[in-house]
Amino acid sequence: MKIVSIVGTRPNFIKLAALIREIKKHKIEHVLLHTGQHYDFRMSKLFFEELELPKPDEHLICKTNVDADEQRNFLKQKIGEALERQKPDLVIVVGDVNSTVAGAEAAHELNIKVAHVEAGLRSFDKTMPEEINRIRTDKISDFLFTTEESGNKNLLNEGISKDRIFFVGNVMIDTLLKHRQKAKKSKILSKLKLRKNDYCVLTLHRPSNVDRKEDFENILYILDKIQEKIKIVFPMHPRTDKNIRLFGLDKQFKNMKNLIMTSPLGYLDFLCLMANSKFVLTDSGGIQEETTVLGVPCVTFRDNTERPVTVKQGTNMLVSTDKAAVVRACNSIISSKTIHFKGKIPKFWDGKASKRIVDAILKKFD
Repeated sequence: MKIVSIVGTRPNFIKLAALIREIKKHKIEHVLLHTGQHYDFRMSKLFFEELELPKPDEHLICKTNVDADEQRNFLKQKIGEALERQKPDLVIVVGDVNSTVAGAEAAHELNIKVAHVEAGLRSFDKTMPEEINRIRTDKISDFLFTTEESGNKNLLNEGISKDRIFFVGNVMIDTLLKHRQKAKKSKILSKLKLRKNDYCVLTLHRPSNVDRKEDFENILYILDKIQEKIKIVFPMHPRTDKNIRLFGLDKQFKNMKNLIMTSPLGYLDFLCLMANSKFVLTDSGGIQEETTVLGVPCVTFRDNTERPVTVKQGTNMLVSTDKAAVVRACNSIISSKTIHFKGKIPKFWDGKASKRIVDAILKKFD
């Protein structure tokens, strides 16, 4: 049996790390295809080293300064050419980025079976590019591996056959649990002169928050109020950094004395930073899941989430982008002397999702 796994962005690296490790335990020929969608190659290299990912067998050079449609079409063509060379029995795609849907469609058109890891997640907001990618990928996938029960329900509601759906848990959490102890050795707190529970972490990259100046100014107001009471550590996403300069907001960011801006961090440093923070302020999807397992409060400034289990069971608070609501939520955490959580770990977020996935694949191909 031959499997091609497709990776393109940092969250994909995290999700695939544990799965590839599990695949290697079996008599399966495995090929790793890196689309090059994430254009910070220094960070890509660091993630591969920290997560002990094998060197990619196929490494594409992705167009980055183009619109989403052009990028997807380019990736689809190049991935298709790679798949014709490799001739796998199965292609594995993860998440919801352009590399995901391009890989799934390229494989589907070549009559190669497709497995989508992290299937069925829905924000029900079709203005999000990721939502469209998720729907398109799930529609043509042969194996739909879900992380939470809402994913199963969504897929069934969309008319997808029950025998294509596999509730396996969360591969991102497999990776987190494996590297949690190693992350404790990180020196990032001393490097940034931070103390445990005396800072919060910010991540910011959604187009709805950073692609228009007015939206960015709304975020600036929120950050200014929060940094008056607690340090904010802000590892900047490349597109966020670019837009800060494009909109001429550099000075306003630099004037915030309690805002620590850094370059993107490696996996272990960032995991350590999250685990020791008072809370995390984010618009990311995966971080809502990681903070749930770490037991760290997560304030999500979005109007919706495709990961509702993190709100229903975990530590995530979905507070919209309303300035007053976000500041109020953060202040309530800052002012609490002790942090009390009623949250629990969702079903199958136990470090064994990768094994369930490989077992299901082997059973179907047996």
